Amino acid sequence: MTALPDRVVGDARTSDFGWDLLTDLTDIGDRMAGSVGERRGAERVVAAFEAAGLRNAGLDEFEIPGWWRGESAVKLAGPVERRHERSHEVIALPGTPAGDVTAPLVDVGDGTYEAFEAASDRLDGAIAMASSRTPDSHDRWIHRMEKYVTASEHGAVGFVFRNHVEGALPPTGEVGYHNRPGPIPAVGVSKEVGGRLARLAEEGETSDADALELSIEVDCRNEPTTSVNAVADVGPDTDEAVFLTAHVDAHDVSDGANDNGAGAALVAEVGRLLASVEGDLDTRVRLVTFGAEEVGLWGAYHAAETTPRDEIACVVNLDGACNSRNLRVGTNEFDGMGAVFEAVADAFDAPLETGEAISPHGDQWAFVQEGIPAVMASTTSEQSGRGWGHTHADTLDKLDPRDLREVAALVAAATYRFATDGGGAAGGERVAHRSRSAVRESIADGYVTELKTGGRWPYDE
Repeated sequence: MTALPDRVVGDARTSDFGWDLLTDLTDIGDRMAGSVGERRGAERVVAAFEAAGLRNAGLDEFEIPGWWRGESAVKLAGPVERRHERSHEVIALPGTPAGDVTAPLVDVGDGTYEAFEAASDRLDGAIAMASSRTPDSHDRWIHRMEKYVTASEHGAVGFVFRNHVEGALPPTGEVGYHNRPGPIPAVGVSKEVGGRLARLAEEGETSDADALELSIEVDCRNEPTTSVNAVADVGPDTDEAVFLTAHVDAHDVSDGANDNGAGAALVAEVGRLLASVEGDLDTRVRLVTFGAEEVGLWGAYHAAETTPRDEIACVVNLDGACNSRNLRVGTNEFDGMGAVFEAVADAFDAPLETGEAISPHGDQWAFVQEGIPAVMASTTSEQSGRGWGHTHADTLDKLDPRDLREVAALVAAATYRFATDGGGAAGGERVAHRSRSAVRESIADGYVTELKTGGRWPYDE
């Protein structure tokens, strides 16, 4: 396979271009889907594309269901009288409807389907609380949206999502997805607040103490708005393109440093590196930073639906790729793409973790569901779950520019190979597209449940 020239690798490992862009994105602050900040972030990416000498840099606008946060609170009554209303204690979850509810609290632990079933006789008319944790023994990660919808289906009138990570503050994250707004008010609370709620709920169930009654107060707006993708091209003017993507939006409570300002910065940095060897490329590389990923992958769906399927050779999507330099690639059963990353890792003597399962988490899913070869590249660390992600604490100080540079070199080397010599695992033939029906049959039953629950199931039965 064609290898990225050493001079480009050296450039990647000494460049400040990506880190400067990441710094600017985090300084914007709120980049919530549909917000002024999200558009400012996309515009900053376009400016980086232009500074890197890329072609056709600009914005592509599309409609989304918007959500705007107001004030939220949880109020305890019973053995303890207390009100939590500060943003480091409680925040609303995007996609929730506005509303106030008061009811007994039922703690369903990690919120597995089994835990909900075991508590089913107590959930009707109650407020359900579930942890952000998925047990290690479980065969897949359980998305917060599944826990939220399952709570509603069991008759709960409210939902509390408690962080399982110490000091990481309340978690946010979409619960409505493509069924906005969701059916019941929902908030996230810190591990510390959630621990108090769990203790008081247990005491009320196992002793003569008064039962804990909880009130949830949510003020928010669900209204249509627009989002944007930032786009550019590098390489020959071919109809077919290798897509290198990430999302530029972030949750409004956070600077979105690792999730996913780093991904957007990496796309621009890799574009800059490829521009220096543009004449080597046999296939155009399409650079896209999507809007509205966090609220339902709307930018990725827009790109997939407006680009002819046969014009997309493959997709490399970057998400959460800067909390270390240990690359992880989810191949979605496109083994040929995984083989390219394995060859690059071997050439760089770099660690690489791979996963084969088809996953609907991340912008690559909008392409995978259509049978287009697509992978998601991230980095691994010792953090539990999302770590600082989806909280106030996803800030620039958690990241290291040396990690960003190393990941940029690896991704640039892989993308270079996809765009030269046919892009196959050993050069020559491209990684083949699959039929929609073949992808459909390969999706694990648990993910089928998740996609249907979230209104994102793309196949006719």
